[in-house]
Amino acid sequence: MRRKHFFISTFVVFTTVGAFSVVWPATLWVMVILGPLAVLGFYDAFQRTHAILRNYPIVGHGRYMLESLRPELHQYFVESNTGGKPFSREERSAIYQRAKDVRDTVPFGTQRDVDAKRYEYITHSLICGETKEPPRIRIGGTDCKKPYKASLLNISAMSYGSLSDAAVLALNGGAKDGGFAHNTGEGGVSPYHLRPGGDLIWQVGTGYFGCRGSNGRFDPEKFTETVAHDEIKMVEVKLSQGAKPGHGGILPAAKVTAEIAGIRGIPVGETCVSPPSHTAFSTPTGLLEFVARLRELSGGRPVGIKLCVGRPEEFLSICLAMRETGVAPDYIAVDGGEGGTGAAPIEFSNHVGMPLTDGLVTVHNLLVGFGLRGNIRIIASGKVTTGFRMARLMALGAEACYSARAMMFALGCIQARRCNANDCPTGVATQDRNLISGLVVQDKRKRIYRYHEATLESLMELVAAAGLVSPLELKPHHIYRRGEDYKVQTFEEIYEWLEPGQLLSADGISPQYAIMLERATADSF
Repeated sequence: MRRKHFFISTFVVFTTVGAFSVVWPATLWVMVILGPLAVLGFYDAFQRTHAILRNYPIVGHGRYMLESLRPELHQYFVESNTGGKPFSREERSAIYQRAKDVRDTVPFGTQRDVDAKRYEYITHSLICGETKEPPRIRIGGTDCKKPYKASLLNISAMSYGSLSDAAVLALNGGAKDGGFAHNTGEGGVSPYHLRPGGDLIWQVGTGYFGCRGSNGRFDPEKFTETVAHDEIKMVEVKLSQGAKPGHGGILPAAKVTAEIAGIRGIPVGETCVSPPSHTAFSTPTGLLEFVARLRELSGGRPVGIKLCVGRPEEFLSICLAMRETGVAPDYIAVDGGEGGTGAAPIEFSNHVGMPLTDGLVTVHNLLVGFGLRGNIRIIASGKVTTGFRMARLMALGAEACYSARAMMFALGCIQARRCNANDCPTGVATQDRNLISGLVVQDKRKRIYRYHEATLESLMELVAAAGLVSPLELKPHHIYRRGEDYKVQTFEEIYEWLEPGQLLSADGISPQYAIMLERATADSF
């Protein structure tokens, strides 16, 4: 109904009601409904903000209602089992089923097109092994006094503030029950990270939350005070994240409660912005000096770095600095450009950052090429949901994985994609107490534990099917991919792989690496 039709219809209806009320006074009761609608219609017709409402009073609200419901309508009635984005219904269902400990098998064969480009599979052996208990990996080099034996699957960085207190309690409780680690995210160590007693990886970002001085810079005394908690097993220096590398972090003002402000050391009710880069260092050598300083201040805990690979020569510069200083991180967490977050500009989310596969191969190769790979562990992060996703990453060089959004699904997330609006319908990514009350911590804690256990079990079953004993035995030749010309190749054939120490000499390296070496220096990123 257009604007002029609204005016005409309103006049006709009110005139008709008035005429009938002379004979039947009870007719006026209809004004209980028509009156408010008329007020709304006149407001719509004369407001100056929304053209749709101004041109189509009352009925224009239907457009906005349908728009708000579009993600749910598409998810439940339109998308196929394999076509949902960023995670398919098939993946989400597998996570829900494993978290709830219900049947997760599928009948009648795969729904995927096995002849499609980029289809991937793992090779199996005719002599399968027995399914073993998943191993744990030791993280901590020669300079580390308190090495940590980590699970192959751990909870990726998600801050309290971005997540609700109930979500953090459930995540850490599940980590406690399952014996795996929970990354705090850059928002600092909250009471909800500490209360259940699960192992923590304290992430130190550019905002230095938890070790932030009054000037917004790193404060060693506050760092020492925070890291003293026994629950903190490792420290992670966040350089960048896959969802928005080079942009920094954003916590909307609506989520900055008095409690969160106290934890982070920031003003209440103001949008919290973490700078894109660190102030504690500005060079590769400075980064490693900062790593060594944190290791010392933490009493010898493992200290790692997290990054989404951008310019490969910048990571090569870090490798040069490792060789020159003799200082190295205990682990490197590689995040992919396909990673997720609660708030990222679409340009950064879609077009900035190297995808995980490419970034992982780059980091692994450069460490190998400089003879640094032995004591440095690699943790891969980016859409890790199933045992196969873990297997393919470990075949490319990772020793362990982080998972964020899959853990959110295990908590009950429905991919509503409202993480940045403070109205998450499942109470996971919100500070709205009414919504948080729907998330029952004890129930979700069990789901986190069960999802972790079932995913590692599926990984070990794949390893046994491949005729191997440990996931650490997975190599690039175990994973096949169908290419653009429909030719099937292994990861060993698709990517160039360096030999140990190959980059220590300029002889015999490809032009690609020769150019990178010319551009790289330990004194500058």
